[in-house]
Formats: sequence, C-alpha cells, structure tokens
Amino acid sequence: MVKVTYVAADGTRTDVDAREGTSVMHAAVTHDVDGIVGECGGAMMCATCHCYVDADWQDRTGPRAEGEDDMLEGAASELTDRSRLSCQIKLTPDLNGLVVHLPEDQI
Repeated sequence: MVKVTYVAADGTRTDVDAREGTSVMHAAVTHDVDGIVGECGGAMMCATCHCYVDADWQDRTGPRAEGEDDMLEGAASELTDRSRLSCQIKLTPDLNGLVVHLPEDQI
C-alpha cells in the first residue's frame, strides 16, 4: 500500500492507503476525499481532479503528461507550477507518503 495525504484548502488532512498503480485521483474518489471530483473517471478529459503537488514531492511525481497542460487550462482554481491532474499521477512505492494539496474549487 502507498500512503497519500490530501490537504484540503482549509488545511484539513486526510490520509489514505492506496494500492500501488492506482492514480492519486482514483485513491481519493475511492476513499471519499472531498475536493477531488474526477468527473471523467481519469480519462484526462476534464480538470476536476486538479491538485497541487507538495513542493517536497514535486520532483518525484514526474513531468506533466502530454495534454495535461491543455486540460489544466480549464481548471476552476489558480494554476501554479505544482498544478497536476491527479488522474495522471500513478502511485509507486517511491511515492509512499506523497502529499497533495487540493484547490478551493474544482468546478
């Protein structure tokens, strides 16, 4: 299992244990984490799983996938250099302890 901590816009932290290979979005939806909608189910067709990768983890999650920048342009909240679509971050043992921050709005 891979531990992910989701930090809501109000600072509330939710820890989730997810299976290796699962996306950060799928882990959030499966565990009813408020702040990740995932309307398209992870097909990179919306931006309702927008998150901000914690600065300490940014280098470990890899670069944005092809097309991810285009989808992020439709995000409801401000984009930063740490913005990612959580459906495009697959959990590996190297990401155990990953921290992602959730935007105020997804839609």
